[in-house]
Amino acid sequence: MRLLLNPIKIVHYLKYVIVASSGLWLILLTAPAHASCEGCLCPGDPCQLCPLPAMEGELPKPDELEICARIREKVPPTSAQPGSNEYFPSLDRSTAACVAEGGDVIRNRRRSEEFPSRFYCKPPIPIQGR
Repeated sequence: MRLLLNPIKIVHYLKYVIVASSGLWLILLTAPAHASCEGCLCPGDPCQLCPLPAMEGELPKPDELEICARIREKVPPTSAQPGSNEYFPSLDRSTAACVAEGGDVIRNRRRSEEFPSRFYCKPPIPIQGR
């Protein structure tokens, strides 16, 4: 009786399947790392974001935009920790000041050393005239 399935060929094809599936798995794992740098929360702060609310002890950036300075004037920096009862009124006022100045509020779900705040104000983009 002849053997229909050769074990050596099965192992040979199984290696290809394992290598292909491992490669696909690695691609899927690295995709979020590439996608996390899209938009404004990228290294180098391409949108020149302002943290909301401003925290006491944090010095303004040397190249801080005027909108950030105006928000700091309207809402003084706070020493309250995020999540405390004193923090939320300051966050609400700074969010309202950002929107009143024409900015957009961005929520930061993936905090890092460069972007430690939970919320940021994205300054408006000037419209180029024709």
